[in-house]
Amino acid sequence: MARRSTKTPPPDDFEERILDIDVVDEMQGSFLEYAYSVIYSRALPDARDGLKPVHRRILYQMNEMGLRPERGFVKCARVVGEVMGKLHPHGDASIYDALVRMAQPFSMRVPLVDGHGNFGSLGNDDPPAAMRYTECRMASATSLMTESIDEDTVDFAPNYDGSEQEPLALPAAYPNLLVNGASGIAVGMATNMAPHNLGEVIAAARHLIRHPGADLDALMRFVPGPDLPTGGRIVGLGGVRDAYEKGRGTFKIRATVSVEDVTQRRKGLVVTELPFTVGPEKVISKIKDLVGSKKLQGISDVKDLTDRQHGLRLVIEIKNGFNPEAVLEQLYKLTPMEESFGINNVALVDGQPLTLGLKELLEVYLDHRFDVVRRRSEFRRTKRRDRLHLVEGLLVALLDIDEVIRVIRSSENAAEAKQSLIARFELSDVQTQYILDTPLRRLTKFDRIELESERDRLKAEIEELTRILDSDAELRKLVSAELAQVAKKFGTERRTVLLESADAPVTAVPLEVADDPCRVLLSSTGLLARTANGEPFPGEEQAKRAKHDVIVSAVPATARGDLGAVTSTGRLLRLAVVDLPILPETAWAPNLAGGAPIAEFLSLEDGEELICLTTLDESSPGLAIGTEQGVVKRVVPDYPANKDELEVIGLKEGDRIVGAVELRTGEEDLVFITDDAQLLRYPASQVRPQGRPAGGMAGIKLGAGAKVISFTAVDPAVDAVVFTIAGSHGTLDDSVQQSAKLTPFDQYPRKGRATGGVRCQRFLKGEDCLVLAWAGATPARAATSTGTPVPLPEPDPRRDGSGEALAKPVAVVAGPV
Repeated sequence: MARRSTKTPPPDDFEERILDIDVVDEMQGSFLEYAYSVIYSRALPDARDGLKPVHRRILYQMNEMGLRPERGFVKCARVVGEVMGKLHPHGDASIYDALVRMAQPFSMRVPLVDGHGNFGSLGNDDPPAAMRYTECRMASATSLMTESIDEDTVDFAPNYDGSEQEPLALPAAYPNLLVNGASGIAVGMATNMAPHNLGEVIAAARHLIRHPGADLDALMRFVPGPDLPTGGRIVGLGGVRDAYEKGRGTFKIRATVSVEDVTQRRKGLVVTELPFTVGPEKVISKIKDLVGSKKLQGISDVKDLTDRQHGLRLVIEIKNGFNPEAVLEQLYKLTPMEESFGINNVALVDGQPLTLGLKELLEVYLDHRFDVVRRRSEFRRTKRRDRLHLVEGLLVALLDIDEVIRVIRSSENAAEAKQSLIARFELSDVQTQYILDTPLRRLTKFDRIELESERDRLKAEIEELTRILDSDAELRKLVSAELAQVAKKFGTERRTVLLESADAPVTAVPLEVADDPCRVLLSSTGLLARTANGEPFPGEEQAKRAKHDVIVSAVPATARGDLGAVTSTGRLLRLAVVDLPILPETAWAPNLAGGAPIAEFLSLEDGEELICLTTLDESSPGLAIGTEQGVVKRVVPDYPANKDELEVIGLKEGDRIVGAVELRTGEEDLVFITDDAQLLRYPASQVRPQGRPAGGMAGIKLGAGAKVISFTAVDPAVDAVVFTIAGSHGTLDDSVQQSAKLTPFDQYPRKGRATGGVRCQRFLKGEDCLVLAWAGATPARAATSTGTPVPLPEPDPRRDGSGEALAKPVAVVAGPV
């Protein structure tokens, strides 16, 4: 049986044409078309919204499906199917891979998809579950990407078959490209962009709005470097600056590691953060290979204690006899605990791939955002004008409703009624049709009041939108305000620490920390710390712990500034605020748990004590200093920036500073208290300021054998007290009973400088001196030598009365922070 031919014969008028094409030209043209398709449609993100086409299509389709954060989850397979069927003519695997990445908090600094189920692990050690098992919806921040997309804010284009419309870019209410970064390999080019902190990027964008001519240094004050989702430490900021300037640069990422006692006999390295895209399984496998091949010594075991509650925790046990720090350096060199990251900021600008620096990336985004807000404002103004037109027409009809009804009833049909109303009331065609379509129940007196209110509101909104559209300054101001709201709602603390070099200390370099106000505290037990902001602490009633440190010195500062530390030998040592540990915002002022000892920051000589902290503000009234031998001095605030150690007073032999305080107004009273119970108070204006090397002047006239035990400065306008403790010489310890007295400060009169003062406490039997004294603002707080709080006696109005017995011996007393 003959086989039937399946080929259709050519028509009779068919003319065969054969074109001779050079294979080189054909290959070149085809390759260029393919390369452009990969560059434009797959691999490179758009600089406006920071998304590749597949990511943009996923977010847009999820928005169209109504998968908002407040709605329930749906299967990922459903989303993938909708995207593939309507917008993305490629395989489901590529769509699901893109969706999974947008849901991974270790891949995205601000995740765009809220995932439910197994979406993989760091380093892809545990792959994500299949799309039929996982569920998803839009994340909270994703609504900002698609916000106002239905208000003609962006251009749309047909999808692959012309049956649907898709956006060419999303409105993007924040700079997504810088915040979440991107990576992709195209034809002949690639992109690799690092994630950044949302708050820092927005701060830089707002600064650029206010100062369009800002240079890179100004922007890097807000964006000092990348902020990776997995934290870690960036080592070497030179490559970061190159990337921000030229679009390309390289830096190293180190794991965050601490040395801890993992057993009673052994120390270990505890890894809590790994470099970006590096998982614990990769690190463990590499360590075991190196230990097995004898290339790495000193490690006895590696344990992965990671869980959902505590996060990443990789414990590397160190053998006895090995230095953990030395082993750590080997781990950095030989394992993925230190990785290089090459920044290559390639993105599409008007369809063209360009290499962009930090300022160019922000400028492209801001231009896009200005255009979005302008188009949104025009759309809203048009809508409100159209509505106002209808409302005004309906109000015209309501003013003479009887005539409107008469005209309608006398008309033969709807068309005649429409024309009659237009002629009678001079209405437009749209207004007349709206009146005819309005039901009679809308023609009440109450509805008229509502319409008038709506008319006034629409006019005000139209006026506001017109003001924005007519003024470039108002438009920029609105965009800046909207960005500030985004940062306030979605901004988070920086996770990645920036280090200038591999030899940098563990503490973050100044570039990482914003120069925000803070307060630096010195406790009675010798701890230093700084607060997270410059606000004063709450009162004692909010204390949560029974044991605390009394704060003996607290000064305002900024995170990148310097402070002075005055010692008992007359030295002023410069102290960098950025090196100090930060107290939690929930900590109460006298509780300095988390502070660090003075010895970690300052080198004090034997017998030398830290007396107080002071700002280095040369516009202040300066320091007031009192010595044990009764000398007083006001120091002219002159602190050269190139010196880390200064002399603030020339002390006589055997003399030492007992008190120093930075004057705030110059109107304070200086207060000396001696061990023979004499108190002298006089205005600070009686002491002439002197240069730093000067030796001061007579401050108080001392009795035979007496010495100064307290020197403070008190603002006479505030409520203040004088606290004194009587005992015998050398009895400031826990074994001897003490008597204390708390007296209002205003009970002591002012006297002249260098006089003897007045008596401040009468001694009881067995007492021959004051062992502790202090004058300052209320409420006074006292503690033992171990930091345990001690209740103080009730105020005694007698300035020279005797004291009351204390339940516990007081070692230190101070006022409010």
